[in-house]
Amino acid sequence: MSVALVTGSGGLIGSEAVRHFAGLGLDVVGIDNDMRRYFFGEDGSTSWSLERLGRDLGNAYTHFAVDIRDRDGLEQVFKKYGKDIAVVIHSAAQPSHDWAAKEPYTDFDVNAGGTLNILENTRRHAIDAPFIHCSTNKVYGDRPNSLPLIELETRYELPEDHRWYEGITEEMSIDHSLHSVFGASKVAADVMVQEYGRYFDMKTACFRGGTLTGPAHSAAELHGFLAYLMRCVMEGRTYNLFGYKGKMVRDAIHSRDVLTAFEAFFRAPRSAEVYNLGGGRHSNTSHIEAFRIAEGITGREARINYVEQNRTGDHQWYVSSMARFEAQYPDWKITYDVPMILQEIYEANVDKWVPTA
Repeated sequence: MSVALVTGSGGLIGSEAVRHFAGLGLDVVGIDNDMRRYFFGEDGSTSWSLERLGRDLGNAYTHFAVDIRDRDGLEQVFKKYGKDIAVVIHSAAQPSHDWAAKEPYTDFDVNAGGTLNILENTRRHAIDAPFIHCSTNKVYGDRPNSLPLIELETRYELPEDHRWYEGITEEMSIDHSLHSVFGASKVAADVMVQEYGRYFDMKTACFRGGTLTGPAHSAAELHGFLAYLMRCVMEGRTYNLFGYKGKMVRDAIHSRDVLTAFEAFFRAPRSAEVYNLGGGRHSNTSHIEAFRIAEGITGREARINYVEQNRTGDHQWYVSSMARFEAQYPDWKITYDVPMILQEIYEANVDKWVPTA
């Protein structure tokens, strides 16, 4: 038996990982206690996703409603499967800047402590399994905001002759910047994953994601940019737009493209790797541009409440360079762009998000 163990298995990346690795013929073990409901309320709950996984995959998926802060509970799962675990995909996290500031202990215990718990159990029970960690571009803090940005009609942009015009590389420093409480807890997790790779010679990778998105997102205001934006337009909700004139730029990568990158690493793992992961120049948008695309798809006008004050630590412009990963895994290719992503989110949710007359 070969087992893929996925934490946060009801979330966007977790549920995509469950389906992807089940499709490769592995038995999948999921760990998820729906903490997103606690973080974000009913909008953020993953219960619908977990029910769908059980229904669609049957015996290929086994679920454990264990909190990743529960060391004893995790150990029982890891002991049960032991060296049958062929890969660990760690996507469970508290993912919001704003929420972290409300409960710093919880944020750090989940993001940093929870990651250490998964790492140590992997070392003790399945040390040869590649360990794939969903990190974040927020480990760079607000350093991207020090770039010499130019204000255009619908977005901020870098000069074309800038060394990071094609995307920010892993060479950007994580020091001397404002991270937010969330960003700091994710830095701790990121560095620990690297350390287990170097110190214990484990096969680990930190994927520092930009905007990871897709129709499986449980879209809530505090987390899930593109899915929540589309949901607001479809439902006629007012979208609170925080700062930077709505011109802040995000690169977006579809969850399926994320998983093909994870599979590439799983098939040819390396030790203590760090990769930026996003849509790059192929797939990026400002908020203004995303609203226009969503309005074109839905035929509905967006309702926007502009708030002058930007969120603490928010990026004004962030586009990922995937050059390092692409050099090591040249067969991997990104397949989705922003219009395709928004169209798919619309089609997947048109029955439940568009009000009936």
